[in-house]
Formats: sequence, structure tokens, C-alpha cells
Amino acid sequence: MTKIRTKKKSWLPGVSFLFAVIVLIAPLNLRADDVPATQPTAARSVHLFYDAPPAVGFYAEVTVEKTVPGSYFEVCGFNGGYFGIQELGSGKKVGIFSVWDVAKGDNPDNVDLKKRAQTLFTGEGVRVHRFGGEGTGGHSDFDFDWKTGQTCKLYLTSKISEKNTAYAAYIFQPDRNKWLHIATFQTPDGGKNLGGLYSFIEDFRRDTRSATELRRARYSNQWIKTVDGQWKPLIKAKFTASGAKFEARDTINAGVVGKAFFLQTGGDTHQETKLRASIERENGDAKPPEVPEDGV
Repeated sequence: MTKIRTKKKSWLPGVSFLFAVIVLIAPLNLRADDVPATQPTAARSVHLFYDAPPAVGFYAEVTVEKTVPGSYFEVCGFNGGYFGIQELGSGKKVGIFSVWDVAKGDNPDNVDLKKRAQTLFTGEGVRVHRFGGEGTGGHSDFDFDWKTGQTCKLYLTSKISEKNTAYAAYIFQPDRNKWLHIATFQTPDGGKNLGGLYSFIEDFRRDTRSATELRRARYSNQWIKTVDGQWKPLIKAKFTASGAKFEARDTINAGVVGKAFFLQTGGDTHQETKLRASIERENGDAKPPEVPEDGV
């Protein structure tokens, strides 16, 4: 789920990418991926689906090794939304966290108030608004000048209250040596723990040239906090990719480098790992991460 151009072709953080909705309900590497694009306009979106039980906390790190404008590095995806870092088409760097409404449709104004993601908290310098176009929900974004080669730390929590779930996102700010509580959104989803955990890279610029440009990131130190309060490292993941026909089909790859998974797409990438393959990183994380104690 990422940001795309609107019909007016402006860069608008908060509008989700259609295939990312499918991420949460079906495998993204459906048989459509057997039909190559005749003239690809974007690098293919690639994903890691983690082998994880239900959780109330999800921690992960990302180190972007290669980026270009119009790239999204999603880190803490789950069955109700997505959370990651992005380089906009202008080259500006931001972080984003969004949660879906429990409703169908694309017009945010048509969603019943009882089915909307409600904003419970907004962090310092964070912009919050509703989004639509390809699904609807609550969106937050904030200026976050991350660097290539810099490891970014992200943490996501969930808390059930009756038939609602509050989802809170945090990102570590190295320049301030502290965590930023980005936002908390609550949805009337019946009360759900975190599930369907995943990460991905997406090219949302999609101007043909972007299909020839390389994007690569290492995803590491994944941990979950289980429903009984125990910390567990995530060391297994499945490699999948989008089936969109407008994307370059063959320039994708994933794998393991020591304690980290990696994803790569675009440019002259050569595929070595088969789609739908399960991969496993080294279990070298000796102890759970230090995260905000107050949860949501």
C-alpha cells in the first residue's frame, strides 16, 4: 500500500496502491505474474511475508541500500494497514503510517462514521488526514530525512478494547535519540491482534524510466510481542511479487545476508530466489529490542 499519483498527476501521500490492498487478502504472486508487461512502466513490487503467530507488537529495522525518487520501503505491514519510509517523487524523505476503514469503497466521505478509522493520537510534526481512491482510511505522514545506509527502527502495537482495535506506530529518531509516537488510529474491526505481517519495496513513480532504476534494502531484527507478552524473533519469510502487468517482470530478487533479509527490484537485477520460496535468516538477535513501554 503506497502512494501514487492522483488523476491530476500530483504526488499525494496517503493514497494507497491497489495491489497493496490485495496483499492483505490474497497472495500477490498470482498467475498474472506469468504474463510479462510488453512495455513496463514500473519496477515490480516485491514482498516478504513473515512466518509469525498473532501479536500485539511488531518491531523491525530497514537499511535502504539503493533508492531513487518514487520509492516506498514498507517495513511493518499488517492485516489492517501499513507503516514504512518513503522517498517522494521530489526526493523528499518521509515516514507514513495508515490504517484502513472497515468498509468497502474508495470515497472516504461516503464511509459511515461508525466504520471509520478514528484518530486517537497525533504526534509532534505529524500530518493526519483521511485518504481514498483505492480503499479508505486514516493516514499519517511526517518529515523524516532518512539516509541510504542508515538503519531505521520501527515499532507497531495493537490494543483491543471491546470490539475495537487501536493501532499505534513509533519510529526512532536518531538525531533526537528518542522514539516518536507517530499516531494511533482505532478501528471498529471487532478486536484483532496483529497478523499477516509483511514488508515490501514499491516503485510508485511508474514513468517507464523508473522500471530501469534499482531499489534495494535490508530488512532485519524482526521481533514480535505475542499475545501472552513474550518476545519472539521472526527469522522466516516467503518471497512474493506483484502480478501487475505494467511492472517489469524479471528484474526482482530476494534473499538473506547474514542476519538480514534483502529485497531488490528494478535496474539490472537478476533473480536468484524463486517466487513463493521460503527463506530464513540467521537467528543472531540475542535479546528483544528496547521499545516504548506505554504501547498505545
